[in-house]
Amino acid sequence: MTQHTQQDFERPAPERDWRSAARRGWSQRCPHCGEGAMFRAYLKVADACPACGEELHHQRADDAPPYLTIFVVGHIVVAALMIADERWPALSLWIHALVWPVLTVALSLWFLPRIKGALVGYQWALRMHGFGASPSVRQPAQ
Repeated sequence: MTQHTQQDFERPAPERDWRSAARRGWSQRCPHCGEGAMFRAYLKVADACPACGEELHHQRADDAPPYLTIFVVGHIVVAALMIADERWPALSLWIHALVWPVLTVALSLWFLPRIKGALVGYQWALRMHGFGASPSVRQPAQ
């Protein structure tokens, strides 16, 4: 039988609230402190928070933000198109050709960094992909 000392077991990491982390990410702020900017460019996540130093390079958002952006924007634009067609059935085709593509692009550009920030905040809160894992954390021997 193996004897374990207190040093063999570290306390579990404190819970992270995924709602506040996602909300901070939606605001494009660090999920840890909420102060530093999450992005160093339009969609480039900073390696670390400039305010608190929390490492953010672990994120693996991949294709989820564009997928969710298309999902959200598609529902908004299609619903707006259907409402407009019901209310103003005689609306000219050139107005449709001008309004809907511009609205789609504008909404996509607005939503994409916010959705990506929320997803990175969610990953941080759940300690996914290396967020919060430190080499000093030991697992009990079995």
